Amino acid sequence: MVWGDEMIKFVVVDDDEKELKHVTALIKELTNDCKILEFSKITPELKLEIQNVDERKVYILDIELANRVSGITIAKLIREVDWESEIIFITNHDKMFESTHRSVYEVFDFIEKFHNFDKRFKKDIGEIIKRNFDNKMFKYCANNIELDVYYRSILYIYRDTEERKLVIVTPTNKYKVSLTIKEMMDLLDTRFVQCHRSCIVNKNRIEEKNYKEGYFVLDTGEKVYLLSKMNRRLMGNG
Repeated sequence: MVWGDEMIKFVVVDDDEKELKHVTALIKELTNDCKILEFSKITPELKLEIQNVDERKVYILDIELANRVSGITIAKLIREVDWESEIIFITNHDKMFESTHRSVYEVFDFIEKFHNFDKRFKKDIGEIIKRNFDNKMFKYCANNIELDVYYRSILYIYRDTEERKLVIVTPTNKYKVSLTIKEMMDLLDTRFVQCHRSCIVNKNRIEEKNYKEGYFVLDTGEKVYLLSKMNRRLMGNG
């Protein structure tokens, strides 16, 4: 079983050796095509693994760890650099604790250790394995510039009228390429639509559209005034 184009990597953190081996055994019951890294505490090796965002992972974190470092602390370190990997917490805490932390760290699930643990854990891992993860990339190479950007990371693309280039906007960067709007559209998939004569947007990243005022709001909170009434149907309205 592979995850997109890559083998799934699991990172399990639990200071109870018996529980650590039990979780690893459950994962292996579901798939052999994986890599499992085991840690009993936060270490330089674990920190280095967290910083490696080139690979998407499934983190399985015991909330209560020794040495004053909790699974919540580790989740915070993960989310500082990585919002793509999944996090599952193993916990003894109540639902109030779960509701407080699920949205903050985009947690896939909280699983109680002593309440149908094996069944719930296998169900969660099975769902994660079956997902069709999106690894499509925009690739560009010209004038000594090589660019690889995941489609899912592209928010929108607009024309810089001064430099006569297209600007690809992601949550963390902007990249300039020497292409026309038409040429760019030919290189993208159906999640992208031309919403204005000088703008292409990723429909999957839009939270709100306002045709009267001519703007759309992205899932990052950014408001962009490059929306045309002419493309109402393409944007999913009619």
